[in-house]
Amino acid sequence: MPQQLFVFIQLEFPWALGPADGRYLIRRDEDGEPERVVVLGTLQAARQPIGASAAPAWSGRSLLRRLRGRAGSMPTGPEPAPVTTTRATVIDPISLAADNQARAWLAELDRDREVSAAAAIVNRVIHSHRIASADPYVHEVSPDQALVIRAGWGEGEQVADGRWLHARALSSPGGWGSGRSSAGSRRGPRRDRSWALRPQERLAALLGGRSAALLCEEIALRARRDLDHERVAHAALELDRAYALAVPELHAERRQDLAIRIAELEQLRPGVQAQAQAALAQDGEAPDEDVLMHALERLEAALRARTAAGL
Repeated sequence: MPQQLFVFIQLEFPWALGPADGRYLIRRDEDGEPERVVVLGTLQAARQPIGASAAPAWSGRSLLRRLRGRAGSMPTGPEPAPVTTTRATVIDPISLAADNQARAWLAELDRDREVSAAAAIVNRVIHSHRIASADPYVHEVSPDQALVIRAGWGEGEQVADGRWLHARALSSPGGWGSGRSSAGSRRGPRRDRSWALRPQERLAALLGGRSAALLCEEIALRARRDLDHERVAHAALELDRAYALAVPELHAERRQDLAIRIAELEQLRPGVQAQAQAALAQDGEAPDEDVLMHALERLEAALRARTAAGL
């Protein structure tokens, strides 16, 4: 009997994802064909000993210098507890009959697309677990958070146990967040190093009491997450609330440099309201994803412009 091989994308994360270890069959509907099989397995990894890590990247404050000066004279504490690592293997249920087919798949692999699609499948499992367990602290993952990402193939029982005949680690010079989002589509703002540096400045301002977060910001983030993961009705309701808060909050700051952006949000507001109403309707058309995407991107642009001065 010819050997049956199954290709997979595997991601490892340095925490427990939430769902129990096991195999999860993914279908769009009850009678549909299986789309993917997800295998979750947890491993225990020892943490780095105390004192072995590098110094913090940001330093120089007098308080931090005093704290570090005292640390040398303090007794050594207990070793950190081992951390849980979760290995998520996303398997294509359609088998290949020959080794050369698997090699061709790996050679022609579109890394960004396949990794983003695999992360989206893992996030479907996590989201369903959050609903089933009523645990609001279970959260989705991004490929950027993975310790390692692999692609490869193996026999049925091998890949079902998270193992393989052949695999290679995937890497991306710009990071997986530098292109498309974890939903594997056109969604999500482009992220690069310059974008990654600004949040550190604002984080210091927020923690130091020099700035305050707007109510609309957290809700806009939730809308982005749900739109990225194709929960369009959720995104419509969240974006409607974000707009309802954003316009008066931005107006209250009396920023002349944001006047054009606020006017744009006011023009988009009726369309966002209409999409929220469509999400609540028992019958009729579903919310328009393109309308929501455009409105969300314009709100995100306004919030980025607001923080350009370091708010």
